[in-house]
Amino acid sequence: MTTKDVLIYILSISLLLFAVLYGAIIFIQKRNRQEEGFSIGYESNTSGQLRYKHRQWFQAAYIHALRLPLLSSYVKRMRKKISIIHPYDEISLRYETMKITLAVAISAGLTAVLLIWMNPGLGFILVALLAAIVIHDLMIDVFMNRLERRLLVQSVELFSNVRHHYQQHGMVEESIYEGAETAGHEISIHATRIYNALISQDPEEQLDRYYETAPNRYLKAFAGIAHLVMEFGDHAKKNSSIFLQGLSGLTKETQLEILRRDKLDYLLKGLNIIALAPVFFTKPIENWARASFPAMDEFYMSKLGMITKLSIYVVIIVAYTLLQKLQQNSESDYRAGFDRASWEEQLYRFKLLRILVNVLMPIPGTPKHEWRIRLLKESNTRLRLEWFYIRRIVSGVVAFSVVLTACMYLHHSSKRQLLYAPVSQISLFGKMNPEQEKEAYQRAETDRAVMDYLNRSNEVSFDQVKEAVITVDGKGMTQDQISITVERVLSKLERFNLEYLKWWEVLSSIMAAVIAFYFPLWTLIFHRKVRSLEMKHEVYQFQTVISIIRGMERISVEGVLEWLSRFAVMFKVPIQKSLLHYEHGAELALQELKHDIWFPDFQRLVDKLLLAVDKVPIRDVFDDLEGEMAFVFEQRKQEYERMIDTKAAWGRMIGFAPMYGLIFMYLVIPLIGMSFTQMNAYYEQIQRL
Repeated sequence: MTTKDVLIYILSISLLLFAVLYGAIIFIQKRNRQEEGFSIGYESNTSGQLRYKHRQWFQAAYIHALRLPLLSSYVKRMRKKISIIHPYDEISLRYETMKITLAVAISAGLTAVLLIWMNPGLGFILVALLAAIVIHDLMIDVFMNRLERRLLVQSVELFSNVRHHYQQHGMVEESIYEGAETAGHEISIHATRIYNALISQDPEEQLDRYYETAPNRYLKAFAGIAHLVMEFGDHAKKNSSIFLQGLSGLTKETQLEILRRDKLDYLLKGLNIIALAPVFFTKPIENWARASFPAMDEFYMSKLGMITKLSIYVVIIVAYTLLQKLQQNSESDYRAGFDRASWEEQLYRFKLLRILVNVLMPIPGTPKHEWRIRLLKESNTRLRLEWFYIRRIVSGVVAFSVVLTACMYLHHSSKRQLLYAPVSQISLFGKMNPEQEKEAYQRAETDRAVMDYLNRSNEVSFDQVKEAVITVDGKGMTQDQISITVERVLSKLERFNLEYLKWWEVLSSIMAAVIAFYFPLWTLIFHRKVRSLEMKHEVYQFQTVISIIRGMERISVEGVLEWLSRFAVMFKVPIQKSLLHYEHGAELALQELKHDIWFPDFQRLVDKLLLAVDKVPIRDVFDDLEGEMAFVFEQRKQEYERMIDTKAAWGRMIGFAPMYGLIFMYLVIPLIGMSFTQMNAYYEQIQRL
């Protein structure tokens, strides 16, 4: 029984078990309804009944999935991701979790089975599993982006409803409550939570809890503005209230984000699929080339062909990763309360690794050490410097092992190819018939027997090989055939004995390890640059908060810092540190805050706070804030347009790179090379005439 047959049986059994499980769940549901006497008024139409059964099946599947050891942990991780958008509606949370889990698992499983069925084998099984993981991540991103966009669209509707009700009676909490009743399902959950926090006995504590799990900065700013107006009161300014101005600003920000996402999704739509498509076409292209041009067998089975195939897979992975970075919409991966022990921390417990880390890590107090610490903070990572060096060490070791193992595998594969590959004597075009194929395998078997007779040593002469050929299979062979066989065996012996691990391959593995060792550091530097736009968003949010509280009575610089700390994500730790040191000296604490943050826009904000400590009132220091915010908003619109155009250009180039690599590296260039080789062979044959 072949591997393909085994995989087909496994797929059939899996589908059968799935059908049995589905029937068992339906049976259990019916029995429970009969025992409990639970009667439900079904909808009159068929679609309503199907919808109800559909949701009930997902609820039951969720309960059964939690009972399975491995599946339960996966479902819990998926639930944690979705809980940011569906945090408090248990029924919707379970439904969305199971729907995404099943869709992702079925898509990834079918992809893996399809690829393995196309080309059974250990090497291709690993590629298929890798493709399944990529499809899995892609499906999760699609579902999560869809939920995030739906929440943004509903947020605009909520802000409009709250604005309408606030203009009617001027009460913040009541307008939020009434606006939540007519808003969408997802946003109404968040609006209700904000309303409950505002009317609680300790609004600040309840809002702090909400800030930790808020899905985006717009809802966080909305809750903060509502609390500010309730605490300090609203006052008219330029024929408009502070609360309504804040809602207008949030609406513009949310609409700008929706337009940015829509345009970026439109320009980059389908590029992920295009980048992954070559995984499915490598084998069909290889089969077509072998059937049409038999000489291509030598390339596809050679070491160069395997390296080319591995290079295409690497290009696919890199292209997919870069496309994911281009399409990334998350503002920050920081979520309070979601921390768990990292694998770096667990590995750091081993004494040998701690010693190695202490050797590689810069000495504390040196500029290099301080720069590393600052880079970790500015890139918003939760790793300590020691754990970060564990990650670098593991990356280097893994890269060294992978490259060295790949080199050894290529040598082993090349030796096996020399021993077992059929020896064809036909031209570039055409296909071997069964008789020619049988003769080709017979020649390969003869060559292998002669090589085994000579102990596969290349320290043999022409006469020794000729004697071995005659001894092994010399009957019925002419002198010309014996001479051709001897030359072919000598060439194989020479190539066979050259297939060993060379010094430059070990050096390449070491270089790969060095590159992988520095790769996490380069990634942190890249993330710090990417986060500059996110920092600009947070500074703009700070300006919105200051524009509201600067007109309040009895507001101080320390009070401003306290409000900024509630909204901060990236700047939260430095601001809290400044608040702790504020009592020992306001100017010194602000100067330290300015020193800790490298972002120029935030430093200008701290300069104004320094001026407002004891020289100029806060209202006068930020008198030009509204004009500056209007300028920043227009500037960000232009930056968004440039960024989207740049991402679209890079996305098209990156998305089509794997397809171009597959066509040219795996088909066109090898075909041209084989054509020149065959032309040289024809030319030599013509000269012999």
